[in-house]
Amino acid sequence: MRNANLLLNLIRITLSIPILFGMLAGLVSCQQSSPVPDGNKLNIVATTSLVGDVVSQVGGDKISVDVLLPLGTDPHSFSPTPQDAAAIADAQIMFANGVGLEAFLKPLMDNIGGSSKVVEVSDGIKYLTMVDEGLKSTQQVDDPHTWMDPNNVIIWVDNIVRALSKQDPNNAAYYHENGQAYQAKLRELDAWIRSESSVILEQDRKLVTDHRVFGYFSNEYGFSQVGTIIPGFSSLAEPSAKDIAQIEDTIRSLGVKAIFINVGGNANLAQRISEDTGTRLVPLYMHSLSDVGGVAGNYIDFIRYDVTSMINALK
Repeated sequence: MRNANLLLNLIRITLSIPILFGMLAGLVSCQQSSPVPDGNKLNIVATTSLVGDVVSQVGGDKISVDVLLPLGTDPHSFSPTPQDAAAIADAQIMFANGVGLEAFLKPLMDNIGGSSKVVEVSDGIKYLTMVDEGLKSTQQVDDPHTWMDPNNVIIWVDNIVRALSKQDPNNAAYYHENGQAYQAKLRELDAWIRSESSVILEQDRKLVTDHRVFGYFSNEYGFSQVGTIIPGFSSLAEPSAKDIAQIEDTIRSLGVKAIFINVGGNANLAQRISEDTGTRLVPLYMHSLSDVGGVAGNYIDFIRYDVTSMINALK
């Protein structure tokens, strides 16, 4: 009898999902056709804390931002809930990194409708493209980690200003002014990175990370990604015994000084490689900000923390 009740409840839940998504689609349709009332804040959803912070810098007190992924969550493995779908349905704009980072987003938007409200902040960036070893094929893919170069985030700001101004033309000048002020800070950040990294000798500018996340940073500031523990761009890929042996050989042969891993990630394999090669582990923030007030509580502090940690490890 208990099993029969469980089966009945499961059937009820399964049958309710299409109804939920249908209701959410209706909400999206209604909201897309409604103007923004004067004096009301725009209701915004951002996928990651990094995107959310930059959107907040531009939108200021004219917007309310809800970040979809909890702090520390890996966007490669995130699965949205019905509550997330409801938040998106209520939003006037959905800001995403794009470049395939949020694999969960397309099926979600297909279910609830309203894909036209999605703005990919990385649109217009010249993407780095290479074979993704994690796919175990010769498929060429674009690197989604655009935020690791502040010059790319300057392009993010242009896209954000444009989207907010289109949705809320009465405050377009406000968004434009905030965007320009924040872009000036990003240019200062770029100059600071160049100054800080100038102390690292060319032979020491070799990066080994848990997955391929520093491509844009390396290209812009003269570093080289010589190896990754997890092959490819996604942290979900699985390294083989051969992959591990190769990365250990690379670390030894090139005299790599540090292995950079994601804060809060599973460090078991990295710890083993560190012990095998005598190379120190250095945690960096890669996909998420820290708590507000923490060492990486906003995007600029995020980059400053990572670069400072990296430079100290490579000196």
